[in-house]
Amino acid sequence: MPDCSALDRPWSELSTDEVYAFLKLRTDVFFLEQKIDETELDDRDQEPATRHYWIADDTGTAAYLRTLIDAVPTHRDAARLIGRVVVRADRRGEGLAQKLISEVVARHGAEAMLLHAQEYIAPLYAGFGFVPFGEVYQEAGIPHLSMYRPAGG
Repeated sequence: MPDCSALDRPWSELSTDEVYAFLKLRTDVFFLEQKIDETELDDRDQEPATRHYWIADDTGTAAYLRTLIDAVPTHRDAARLIGRVVVRADRRGEGLAQKLISEVVARHGAEAMLLHAQEYIAPLYAGFGFVPFGEVYQEAGIPHLSMYRPAGG
């Protein structure tokens, strides 16, 4: 079985090869597979508080997510936002997204967190204590749910 070790770093410590691999995976899945036509490069990747989490294999980045810090929480006390969760097609079903979420919760579980989940994948996040709130909404043409995880939850 390929290596499933999760890595994480801020932007300032990433190599150009790592950045390229993240962006390739994100564009392959979000643009080519899901046909999302909204801006992928939103200038938040480079923020000092952003952490990039990934699992790499011989082909490149197998799974990825990032965490952001919002200066003003958009829901309750959740300043930390998980986003851009993505797994390469040939590695789906191996639990890689769960491994990355588990890493984030282990590191930041004392903080409240927020994410915007594609509706079909919300049960994955619920397993980590995220609770949906509000109505289902369309983001980039895909049904989403906002989900909140309380501090220490």
